Amino acid sequence: MSTTTDATPTPGVSLTHRQIMTILSGLLLGMFLAALDQMIVASAMKTIADQLHGQTLQAWATTSYLITATITTPLYGKLSDIYGRKPMYLAAISLFLVGSLLAGIATTMYELAAFRAVQGLGAGGLMSLAFAIMADIISPRERSKYSAYFMAVFGSASVLGPVIGGVFAGLDSFFGVTGWRWVFLVNVPIALLALFVVARVLNIPHQRVDHRIDFGGAAALTVGLVPLLIVAEQGREWGWASATSITMYVVGVLGLVAFVWVENRMGDEALLPIRLFRNHTFALGNTINFVLGIGMFGGMVSIPLYLQIVKGVSPTTAGLMLLPMTFGIMSATAISGKITSSTGRYRIFPIIGAGLMAIALFLFSTIGTDTPNWLTMIYMFVMGAGLGQCMQTLLLAIQNDAEPRDMGVATASATFFRQIGGTVGTAVFLSILFSTVGDKIASGLRAAMQTDAFNAALRANPEFAKSLQGGSGVDINNTEFLNHLDPVLARPFLDGFSSAIDTVFMTGGIVMVVAFVLVWFLREKPLSTRSGLERVADAEAVAVH
Repeated sequence: MSTTTDATPTPGVSLTHRQIMTILSGLLLGMFLAALDQMIVASAMKTIADQLHGQTLQAWATTSYLITATITTPLYGKLSDIYGRKPMYLAAISLFLVGSLLAGIATTMYELAAFRAVQGLGAGGLMSLAFAIMADIISPRERSKYSAYFMAVFGSASVLGPVIGGVFAGLDSFFGVTGWRWVFLVNVPIALLALFVVARVLNIPHQRVDHRIDFGGAAALTVGLVPLLIVAEQGREWGWASATSITMYVVGVLGLVAFVWVENRMGDEALLPIRLFRNHTFALGNTINFVLGIGMFGGMVSIPLYLQIVKGVSPTTAGLMLLPMTFGIMSATAISGKITSSTGRYRIFPIIGAGLMAIALFLFSTIGTDTPNWLTMIYMFVMGAGLGQCMQTLLLAIQNDAEPRDMGVATASATFFRQIGGTVGTAVFLSILFSTVGDKIASGLRAAMQTDAFNAALRANPEFAKSLQGGSGVDINNTEFLNHLDPVLARPFLDGFSSAIDTVFMTGGIVMVVAFVLVWFLREKPLSTRSGLERVADAEAVAVH
């Protein structure tokens, strides 16, 4: 059996469906690894944070992962243009594997954050390289057909991830290891399988592009992003106008200025070549991706917290309740992909998608402690339907307008800007949540203490009443006490969390209105019927003649 030979395309020749599907099998495994991890961790994070006594530190575990994934994404794009997609994809899976093993043995929230950063070093390549390889082998016009397979992977991860994460988070131990640690350790066998399959089937022609590696740009980008993200996380404790915060602002801005200067000096060798920003579709598409990332992660982070803290459901149940969002994403992607493939038109979909996401977030801002779950799940479907029309279509527009030599960095840029937005959104929205929840709970407690029912419940729970007077009762680092508290006493806490999460949703909705306005300015360029490899061969043929 010659799987490798059969799957290896000939330069300049359109691939058969069988060749495409053989290569896709390796890509989909890598993407499944990244997508599954995000969903598992999201559904289990409350339990992990409670057990490591770091509920208010949970943003570090998410933000550190997003920082390293974001910074390495354009680096993977550039390196894959130089050395080929396959070795970089194998390197990404390997780093993710090591990070997963380390995260599984973390003993503090800060350790977990550090090991999640190692995972992020690999995750930066898993998504962007898969989409770049897709662009190499499939034309933009045909690519939307195959997006259904990617959405099936995301859909499977969305269904399996929360269930697996919830089951592990709910177990005291599994094979002698604390249950929540399997949230990370489960990645190991999947990563090993992905390494084997990718090594066998991912064989596509690579024409080396001789570039210098822009390490200066990567360093400047790190200096620019990390301080700004740290102050987004810590600003509420330091004070937004404190000397430490101001120092972080200054260092971050100087880093970003240095990044632009270095990229200008490096020209085509740059991590993100400045000339690409002169392309209308590239510049506007990635601006929208950035704003979309902020709004998207605002919703994705807040919904599980609302379900678990306010509604009191288990991580597994919270994961299953996210299924309407998954169904919305999959159905919207399938429908928009089919229409795009048959008509070649795509601009209308991100317009509708951004509008639906804004509407969904504003609807989420109205939910409270007593909102029925079925209504929240309808809002989730609307959110998913919006997301499904935005993500793939914006990537398709950017790839369609990119030169073959820039396909790696152009594709990586779409993921890069969405992840920057996601990182900013996660840090800022969790900061808004935890900087407002304390005051809202305190206000609710003061009002509740004026009622006979609350005072009667306090008298029946003297230990809680004593801790409340000492100030230690409002411990939002571990919210498990709410599960065993008298409902009358728990109500001010639940209302406080609900109100703070509503503030996050409202902010996210305003952000998505900005995206909705911007997307109207996106120009529609006819979709090419030639794949990246075919376009390279065409250019070579012209050069020869």
